[in-house]
Amino acid sequence: MTMSQRTFLKFLGLLATVPLMFGASATMAQTALDDVLAKKVLTVAIPTDYPPYGFVGTDLKPQGLDIDMALLIGAKLGVKVELVPVTSANRIPYLQTKKADLVISTLGKNPDREKVIDFTSSYSPFFQAVFGPKTLAVKTAADLAGKSVGVTRGAMEDQELGKIAPAGVDVKRFEDNNVTVSAYVSGQTQLIATGASVAGAMMAKNPQLGTEFKLLLKDSPNFIGVAKGEDKLRAKVNEIIAEAKKAGDLDKMATKWLGRPAGDLPL
Repeated sequence: MTMSQRTFLKFLGLLATVPLMFGASATMAQTALDDVLAKKVLTVAIPTDYPPYGFVGTDLKPQGLDIDMALLIGAKLGVKVELVPVTSANRIPYLQTKKADLVISTLGKNPDREKVIDFTSSYSPFFQAVFGPKTLAVKTAADLAGKSVGVTRGAMEDQELGKIAPAGVDVKRFEDNNVTVSAYVSGQTQLIATGASVAGAMMAKNPQLGTEFKLLLKDSPNFIGVAKGEDKLRAKVNEIIAEAKKAGDLDKMATKWLGRPAGDLPL
């Protein structure tokens, strides 16, 4: 047998191993759910600096809507939940490097993120809205006429409010969220247009105001991040989300932390 013949046979042998290599990779990519069930531990990346979705309570323990969702999934899987605090910058890398099985951290879905991770169905709303006291009747945009609304200058809610505000509404613009909230809390404005996270934190700190959700300005739901290719885990979490939605658990969590039901969330 010549040298060239031996080289050709080696090449054929390498080609034969390629399908096996790809098959092994595909199998490895589907181990997350099995690993979680075997270890009986679900590691979830969560926020701790973004109330009401995730923050540290007076008992120094994480709490919030995202934490409640993580605990619900763990309970349905019958496993312990290990919470891992992350930031907006490192939450996706934690998933990619297997430091977390899931990311439940006010994660929005977009084309760039879909290239590197997978997403479950949506589990909670993230929105900009008008909030105000229960004693003030506001059910439609027309009801804003004659009332004062505080908003942060240039923020998304400022832009969205401008699209629906009727003639006669007194829009008071402030330079940052803290000043906008302070103006509402102190009674300088009757209503406030802001994001769900800001409103949730404000309502938690000032229950005496009786603030509630009034009008939706823009909805941007949250999704749970799953490592790319982990279809078994994603399907199982989707099943849990669907059951929680049907049972009303998602609405209860959203009402508890955001002041409004989750509503009809996208898949």
